Amino acid sequence: MAQDAIAAQAEIAKLRFQLARYRRAEFGRSSEKLEREAEQLELVIEALETDRAERMAIASPFVAAAIEGAIEARKPARRPLPEHLPREEMTHPAPCACPTCGGALRRIGEKITETLDYVPGRFKVIRHIREKLSCRSCDTVVAAPAPDHAIARGRAGAGLLAHIVISKYDDHLPLYRQAEIFAREGVNLETSTLSGWVGATAAALAPLIDALTADTMASDTLHVDDTPVPVLAPGTGKTKTGRLWIYVRDERPFAGVRPPAALFFYSADRKGAHPRAHLKEFRGTIHADGYAGFNELFAGNRIVEAACWAHVRRKFFDVHVANGSPIAKEALDRIGQLYRVEETIKGFLPDHRRRERQERSKPIAAALAAWADETIRKLSRKSELAAGFRYMRARWVALIRCFDDGRLALDNNPAERALRCVAIGRKNYLFAGSDAGGRRAAAMYSLIESAKLNGLNPQHYLADLLARIADHPARRIAELLPWNWQPADTARAAA
Repeated sequence: MAQDAIAAQAEIAKLRFQLARYRRAEFGRSSEKLEREAEQLELVIEALETDRAERMAIASPFVAAAIEGAIEARKPARRPLPEHLPREEMTHPAPCACPTCGGALRRIGEKITETLDYVPGRFKVIRHIREKLSCRSCDTVVAAPAPDHAIARGRAGAGLLAHIVISKYDDHLPLYRQAEIFAREGVNLETSTLSGWVGATAAALAPLIDALTADTMASDTLHVDDTPVPVLAPGTGKTKTGRLWIYVRDERPFAGVRPPAALFFYSADRKGAHPRAHLKEFRGTIHADGYAGFNELFAGNRIVEAACWAHVRRKFFDVHVANGSPIAKEALDRIGQLYRVEETIKGFLPDHRRRERQERSKPIAAALAAWADETIRKLSRKSELAAGFRYMRARWVALIRCFDDGRLALDNNPAERALRCVAIGRKNYLFAGSDAGGRRAAAMYSLIESAKLNGLNPQHYLADLLARIADHPARRIAELLPWNWQPADTARAAA
């Protein structure tokens, strides 16, 4: 691992040299192209540095120390925190008696550690003052224990770490852009420092991601979808297409007892083996879009498919927008009747929803099927309209399953809504820097989107988690899941 870290450091240095050359030339000929390539290099460097930091954070302390020592000489000296920032002092009292002999202690000084933190809208520096005392009897020197930091060997406060993570994964600001914003406020932080903090933060939150995964996969119903994400292909300078998979639990429409959750996974491709691995412990029904890779999941009835009426509707909507087809309009109107029934039963218990659907929705669906079978015979097989009808009828059993189970939804929209953050992010950060970066993004998206689904401010939630998770008992990690979370600092959470 030490050799890998040193090799990564050498690669980072090489890319930084290339980046500096691009920056010097960015106002010359083809400056637009050079600027684009410079942005890509910034993201590659960010990914490499964050990957290295996450590996170090999960390594044993001895291995991490060896890696740190091997690359420390290559790093710039740590700068003092800016003097213009407001200081907030926290005093940590030392023990009352000598731990060696029990004798009385006298004050001989103090140790001060400064941590850069962030509260919404401004930076501040927290000065941790630890009393130093000496024993009058045996001259033993004791001091208050050092405060717990959100990440080992870091001097970033929990609020600042949460702000950086939220800015990167929720506001879609790459770290180099954040560094530019911070510099305008008089706080100069290297992107390598920010990358290290993000990697260490991801490692610190890993136990919570495991708990979120276990809880979500214990559900009875899930909404499942995936979306492409460009990922840098190592050594080529080009991108490949990875996937982000989403598994959403949302029982609010049928007054379920389980809280909403969003769980993301990353994979390097779209093979069906990935959802099979994700769902290996799941038993129940998934709402899906008909992706063929799911088919093996349904063998043996361990997992049952509920198809998506919104996808069916979209087929006819596209035709109607293109040519104003009256047949497409009628299909839309008939499907719309199903959605009007859904509006009247939202939030009711499953038995009530099932009864209403049996009485009202099933006849609408049966009439739609009969009309579709009659209409499709009059259409050209090559038409988009006929393709829409075939798509619907091929999935008919899975489409009408929701009418016999009040826990099921009419469509897969909860999963599509949860993936919007990825679609917005793609426009800003161009690509993920590595497969490890894709996995890290999936983990952060999981916590952020689950927090939002439970009505939490993700900035406050992550700040509190990072302030507590280092010494939180592992057996009680579920207490920190969004729906169980109680902030340690209620005043800060309400701010």
